[in-house]
Amino acid sequence: MSTASAPRNIQNDTQMKIQALVFDFDGLIVDTETPEFAAWQAVFAARGCELPLATWVLNIGTRGVVDPYALLAEQLGAPVERETVRGQVRAHYDALIQDQQLLPGVGDYLEAARQAGIQLAVASSSRHDWVDPHLHAHGIRDYFAEVVCADDVTEVKPDPELYRLALRRLDRAPAQAIALEDSPNGVLAAKAAGMYCVFVPNAVTAHLTAAGADLQLTSLAQMPLAALVATILPAV
Repeated sequence: MSTASAPRNIQNDTQMKIQALVFDFDGLIVDTETPEFAAWQAVFAARGCELPLATWVLNIGTRGVVDPYALLAEQLGAPVERETVRGQVRAHYDALIQDQQLLPGVGDYLEAARQAGIQLAVASSSRHDWVDPHLHAHGIRDYFAEVVCADDVTEVKPDPELYRLALRRLDRAPAQAIALEDSPNGVLAAKAAGMYCVFVPNAVTAHLTAAGADLQLTSLAQMPLAALVATILPAV
């Protein structure tokens, strides 16, 4: 993985190469991952069942690898009423998410990109009816020129279709963009799209490795955008 170098003037750098920044959403902009996992754990525990983290993380950054409803039914040895379970999970989640703020450094990146003329997009394996309300609730939707979600594509991450569509809508080449990801599935998607990818794990994904990432940060607050651009340019 790359190491940091002294930052250069970000406007000059972006004119040369980096003209777009593409964010994952869940666990990268807002930590929705930890409350969602905790909500599902609570629903499993209330029925005397267990949802291991090692199983749950298979779904992070993608969709459909693990069906928690089917897993719960398997452990119970009986069918579950999906709407009932969904409502219980949502009630737990809503109680946990209300105090969640933007993750460290996210606001600084959004403002630094705006000031530097860097285009911003979201590429998420979640659906618009999940992502868009969160972006509006945090007052950041207007920062993003494009928001690309699962309902816009045929395949979600680790397939690169989400990133390729975001780049097409921004009219940018892969070498002109940085992908910011919190999961191995997201890193695989960004790299398959030909992008430079920064892995920024959250509390749920912190124990995972993303071998294909070009750079790993503990949070976006660890490295300002100008320093990140300066680090990336020699590598692209």
